[in-house]
Amino acid sequence: MTAARRRLLTAAMLLSISFGPPAFANTCVPLPQTVAPARLAALSRGFNADGWINGEVPSRELLQQLRRAGMTHVRLPVPAERVMPRFAAKAERDETLRMLDKALKQLTALGYATSVDLHPGERFNRLHKEDADAALREMQDAWSSLAQVIRSYPADRVFAELLNEPDIDADTWQRQVETLAGFVRKLLPATTLIVGPVNWQRADSLPRFRPLEDPDIVYAIHFYDPMVFTHQAHWDAQDPLHDIMDLPYPINAGDPKVQALRQDLQARGATKTLGMLDTAIAAAKDKPGADRWLAPALAWQQQFKRPIIVNEFGVLKAGAPRQSRLRWLADVTAYAREHCWGWTHWELAQGFGLVDRSTGRPDPDVMRALLGGATRPARR
Repeated sequence: MTAARRRLLTAAMLLSISFGPPAFANTCVPLPQTVAPARLAALSRGFNADGWINGEVPSRELLQQLRRAGMTHVRLPVPAERVMPRFAAKAERDETLRMLDKALKQLTALGYATSVDLHPGERFNRLHKEDADAALREMQDAWSSLAQVIRSYPADRVFAELLNEPDIDADTWQRQVETLAGFVRKLLPATTLIVGPVNWQRADSLPRFRPLEDPDIVYAIHFYDPMVFTHQAHWDAQDPLHDIMDLPYPINAGDPKVQALRQDLQARGATKTLGMLDTAIAAAKDKPGADRWLAPALAWQQQFKRPIIVNEFGVLKAGAPRQSRLRWLADVTAYAREHCWGWTHWELAQGFGLVDRSTGRPDPDVMRALLGGATRPARR
């Protein structure tokens, strides 16, 4: 048995002992042990708790239900501007850190691993484009504060995601993330870091991103392809995807529903939306599933031998046919399991959420789709 194979089996064993059914398959790319197997296991199945730091705190009962069902990881977005001196007064920054500490305390007690995600809004992104050096200083200030909270928790339970969806050019981000990772590593010497590429962290952006010298890093991508499916009935009425409704998945040009949608868009003169739909139809012709879109990330992993997590993916519930949404979610997590990637669903209880709003409980069909049928019924 090779050392790499032994490490993979160790990770699977740790996962089955600590978190329920194994998430790692036998088709994984052999990885050097740059990140501890138990930490990769902890990142294997999760959800984004978007809004928590803004006051939308999920109930303890809901968190317990999801933990019992098999979820291992919570990605906790922290609004970046709320911990940056340029954008927030000291009182607001202190209150944000108190809320973070309270969330980490609860999640750790419930047995979750948590990744603290520095999640910027428009103000920081504008600064990042206009003055990259000033933005780097703000990120360093933010992580100086966040590290004071994180270091109070076990290093194998709380991870640091340096910046969500960096909205600058690839070369600038490559330089900055190397500097930022070195800065945070001095603050949190034993913490696993999470970083990703530019361009919304798409899988096809990863090939331009060089792995950092720091070995204890997981590389994060986001997945919402095809966008015409995952973002149909878009919340912004000015967005072309607002005009798409009931588009099934996989997208097949011969599907009567797809043909009817094309005819409706033509009749309404929605040429931009129709163009986006036709592009998606053409893209799905030979490979309609997730593998078509995620292949660039797999090729990158095969080249560099670094761990990957898909820590955002999901389908907007407003317009997607329910069975198609379930099929897409199952497709994504099956691919992740096959290649030993962790995954973190976007999000918990809002427009993409995995919670059934009518009951306030995890949607059992969504949970089965995500977990590959391995979910256990939540006890009341």
